[in-house]
Amino acid sequence: MTNLKKLGLSALAGSLVATTGYAGALDIAGAAKVSYVSKDETEVTGNPFSMTRDITFSGSGEMDNGMTISYHQLLTAGTFSSSGLKLDMGDAGTLSFANGTAQGHGISAYEDKMPTANEQVWDDLDGEANGLANISKSNTIGYGTSVAGANLSLSYNPDAGSTTAESSKSIAVDFAPVDGAMVFYSMADKAGTNVNNGTDIWTAGGTYTAGATTVGLQLTSLDLAAANSDVDRTHIAASFAVNEDLSVSWGMSTVEFEASSKVDQEDSGFSVSYTMGSMTVAAAANNSDNVGGTSGTDDTHKEMSIAFAF
Repeated sequence: MTNLKKLGLSALAGSLVATTGYAGALDIAGAAKVSYVSKDETEVTGNPFSMTRDITFSGSGEMDNGMTISYHQLLTAGTFSSSGLKLDMGDAGTLSFANGTAQGHGISAYEDKMPTANEQVWDDLDGEANGLANISKSNTIGYGTSVAGANLSLSYNPDAGSTTAESSKSIAVDFAPVDGAMVFYSMADKAGTNVNNGTDIWTAGGTYTAGATTVGLQLTSLDLAAANSDVDRTHIAASFAVNEDLSVSWGMSTVEFEASSKVDQEDSGFSVSYTMGSMTVAAAANNSDNVGGTSGTDDTHKEMSIAFAF
């Protein structure tokens, strides 16, 4: 996003704390998106038009020891939502505290790794981000560093809901084996309401870019505590940059359920986007068969949008 305005915070901070020598800078950026959605005839859609608007405040500054601290706060529809604080310690890595955002640490960093021009094929169909959406990103501590050319990150989310519940934690690693390629693996232990009903999750995959084409494969497995409730998802996708402004993509995913009473869910879809300066026009058409493993229960989602960044 193009910065609306950059403000030196020194004057403001100086008026509040006389001992502050340098407080860094604040960037303000915004986005607005108008969408038209078409769903199944059986779904109650209401008004097909909607609008989202976000303003992001990003601040950063350098400490006396050379470390850099940064902060961002997202304002959505007039309400403060996700925020994050990150300390860049140079060769010692980065330490983060996130509230509603992944900050690039742990398994949540791999929700949307597959190439796409607009939306992933499961978006607005099953509410999952490749099976990872249920990992909490609120009040999460993260750490990331580079080891022998690989990026290693950890996340930890203490549970506060019950004295008997576990905490959510994850570890992730990614590296580039060759130019244009990226391979990743992550595993997580998602807390349940007690020590016996948590969820073990792992995801692995990679992307490869050759010229204007990018392809990707991601496998995700959820091992739930309840009997016969495990879920596996396979997702493949490809995108193609027609030129600097126009991109198209295709993707499909298969969700396999351990329960014998359920059949495989099949998702597929196409996306396209065209950028004209600060405006992007996009469209997506996604379809899902056997939603939730129920045979004959299908879902479609078609969307057109115009977004502005400023």
